[in-house]
Amino acid sequence: MRINGYYCRVFMLFTYTTFLVLEFVTRCSAIEVYHEWHVSLDTNVSPLNVNQSVIAINEMFPGPLINVTTNDVVHVNVFNNLDEPLLFTWHGIQQRLNSWQDGVSGTNCPILPHHNWTYVFQTKDQIGTFFYYPSIQFQKAAGGFGAIRVNNRDVIAVPFPKPEAEFDLLIGDWSTEDYKISKSMMRNKDVNSYAVPKFILMNGKGPYGNNLSKSFESFTVTRGKSYRFRISNVGNALSLNLRIQNHEMLLVETEGSYTNQILLDSLDVHIGQSYSVIVKTNQSEADYYIVASPKLTNTNDSSDLLGIGVLHYSNSTKGVTGPLPTGPDPFDVEFSRNQARSIRWNLTAGAARPNPQGSFNVSNVTLSHTFILLGSLEEISGLPLYAVNNVSYYTIGTPLKLADHFVNGSGVYQLDAFPHDSVNANASYGISVVSGKHKGWAEFVFKNKMNVMDTWHLDGFGFFLVGFGDGDWTPASRDTYNLVDPVVRSTVQVYPGGWTAVYAFLDNPGMWNLRSQVLKRWYLGQELYIRVFDADPDPAKERPPPENLLLCG
Repeated sequence: MRINGYYCRVFMLFTYTTFLVLEFVTRCSAIEVYHEWHVSLDTNVSPLNVNQSVIAINEMFPGPLINVTTNDVVHVNVFNNLDEPLLFTWHGIQQRLNSWQDGVSGTNCPILPHHNWTYVFQTKDQIGTFFYYPSIQFQKAAGGFGAIRVNNRDVIAVPFPKPEAEFDLLIGDWSTEDYKISKSMMRNKDVNSYAVPKFILMNGKGPYGNNLSKSFESFTVTRGKSYRFRISNVGNALSLNLRIQNHEMLLVETEGSYTNQILLDSLDVHIGQSYSVIVKTNQSEADYYIVASPKLTNTNDSSDLLGIGVLHYSNSTKGVTGPLPTGPDPFDVEFSRNQARSIRWNLTAGAARPNPQGSFNVSNVTLSHTFILLGSLEEISGLPLYAVNNVSYYTIGTPLKLADHFVNGSGVYQLDAFPHDSVNANASYGISVVSGKHKGWAEFVFKNKMNVMDTWHLDGFGFFLVGFGDGDWTPASRDTYNLVDPVVRSTVQVYPGGWTAVYAFLDNPGMWNLRSQVLKRWYLGQELYIRVFDADPDPAKERPPPENLLLCG
């Protein structure tokens, strides 16, 4: 909050159903927002009429909204009431100069059962739509996720009129099995038999009209207004197509970047991706279906594997009518790829800073690294595992960042032993850590030879999405790159039998996770770490460990 021109510190204590603003302190240099989370397994908030434990935060599923502004400092005191260790990661928040707060196994010791730990991170130079979730023990399959909004500062113009209201829309596939059972099935030889998702949820609620749903999601709107929907695919296995009956969506933002504004009848949202769309309520007073359907999967209007919610006009006197709105052919990869290519960076809009986004571009950069990364399903010692370039990441008890700080990684990992642009002849385990040149430009080429979608996410950075292609990538593929207005984001899809290329400016020193966002792939080893190192010990280059640093390993 801002009072008399000064930033004020805001203390928030989340009770089980509400939060109290306890104190305002003026003349602060930045806003500090405090959350207290009690994380537990809870059957009362399960979305369906089945006996299932869900990871809830303060008895809420999804968890509390983190609603902040550029440069705010967020304190989240996490009390772990589960029976196993816990970490949260903040998907898309770049943790500038501070990978100590990233919340993955390579950066943080977990919060042990019946203990608490406080994350402190800043939304430095960021705006946009993001989310959080548990990052270890396959816990993401049980929930524990929630939305993050990073709003513009008042001094920065937003490139669209202020909407009447904003809504968070978390969509994702959901399995009815207990997550610990699903986790144990990962070690079966036929890993693809594991817990195929049964439902698509919207904000933790089951589909409208489904007998197993306890409730459904509904958004109340006023005719003649505009509304911002912040959409994130928080699922684990399926890319989704989202559409609203009789309404177009104006795409305006993705993962912290303002986009060229395009009108869409439907939007593909792949696992881990986030978007903002503006919806004009210009139809007659009625209720309208909101539908999220899976890609590369056959469904019909009566299928359980459809997320269905309602857009409710405030003066509507009747429920939804007619068939569900149809989307594109779920197997039409070219439609999806062309839509992805049409999502471009808005070069004239400011974002976290007043200068236009387009003042920082990739039209004439010199690459310092090229990483060519193939994700694949392999077998090691009789077990099914996922690998990158035939190396399946082996998670050890000592976080890499901790080992890096105390012993320069000695005895824990071997830097650059990973084959960064070739595929090993035989699959093996490895503690994969590669060097990234500080303030160098890196090219990442993600390859997918399987017949299913994949998505990759990079912590610590946004990357420029310069190209998609079918078949194999070669150096000549660079001739097809978009170097004029590629959008900047942190999660990108890789189509079956294809490749995706991105550029990243490695200006954020730290230990950063690069992973498949498909949960079973991530859990079974499709990940690696990038060590971006700057020898200057000045905290302005990288922050020292926090005072409450946990030790383990």
